[in-house]
Amino acid sequence: MTGRDHRARIAAGLAVSILLLGSCGGGGEPADSKLLIAVIPMGTTHEHWKSIHAGAEKAAAELDVEIIWKGPQKEDDREQQIAVVEDMISRGVDGIVLAPLDRTGLRRPVAEAQQAGVPTVVVDSGLEGDVQISFIATDNYQGGVLGAKRLSGVMGEGKAILMRAMVGVESTMDRERGFLEEIKNHPGIEMISDNQYGGITTETSYQLGENLLNRFSEIDGIFCPNESTTFGMLRALTDAGKAGKIHFIGFDTSQKLIDALALGQLEGLVVQNPFGMGELSVNTIVNYIRNPQQQPAKRIDTGIVVATPENMDEPKIQSLLKPPIAKYLGEE
Repeated sequence: MTGRDHRARIAAGLAVSILLLGSCGGGGEPADSKLLIAVIPMGTTHEHWKSIHAGAEKAAAELDVEIIWKGPQKEDDREQQIAVVEDMISRGVDGIVLAPLDRTGLRRPVAEAQQAGVPTVVVDSGLEGDVQISFIATDNYQGGVLGAKRLSGVMGEGKAILMRAMVGVESTMDRERGFLEEIKNHPGIEMISDNQYGGITTETSYQLGENLLNRFSEIDGIFCPNESTTFGMLRALTDAGKAGKIHFIGFDTSQKLIDALALGQLEGLVVQNPFGMGELSVNTIVNYIRNPQQQPAKRIDTGIVVATPENMDEPKIQSLLKPPIAKYLGEE
């Protein structure tokens, strides 16, 4: 790959104002300076993103590269995430790792990065088109399938609710689709609500959870497709005095969700490997920059399991429930 001087000259020729502004960024640095990788999550507050950050920091330390960790302040702010991508291009970073908030809305800035000679690895949630060098994520559809099987297994039969996350986020949309298509194979389960969106924050999910619990007097089971919807619904169930009384399967992990799993308030958490995603994504982008002739796999599946009250103490499950975030983010 060419150095930052060359990318800056390419960027200067593009008819995109943000690239023009950044054409001089990094131009004075020697070609053999430490690689600079931008890691751009959907947000920075949820444990999921902290795990990705920790994994990225682990890889950066081992590979002797520098990362810039920066995401939008709100986890539903597409425009701010686009601005972050454009800012990183203008800074002259060597590569980008991106978890896109919108599968179509982030396509243009990633294409601009590609034109400027800045390769992108997409992580966690997909992006339309073929402008990224690799996509590293969970099989989210299968995650939804596993959620439906677990809910059916603990319910047997009854009335169930799916509280969706947010329109446009490919990862959660795939989980919702997988859940709904699998639940059709369990005729004892009647879906009484599957078209309501909790949003990407805990607070909006909590408010919708309250509304759903008030609206439907008979609910036997609930599935939520990410950390914020799971925790928001858990809060709503707790406030309504129904935690542990309604079968509940969630997605992702945090200490509060792990505690709820131990108490039986959650009967399953579909668990990804975000620490592994962060580590593998930085490894992949750095290896590509250093060895551009070695093309990475276009799609890399990082695996998924269902943690339950019965298996949560097994070492493999514990490693996914409690990744070493503090160790790599300097919180110890």
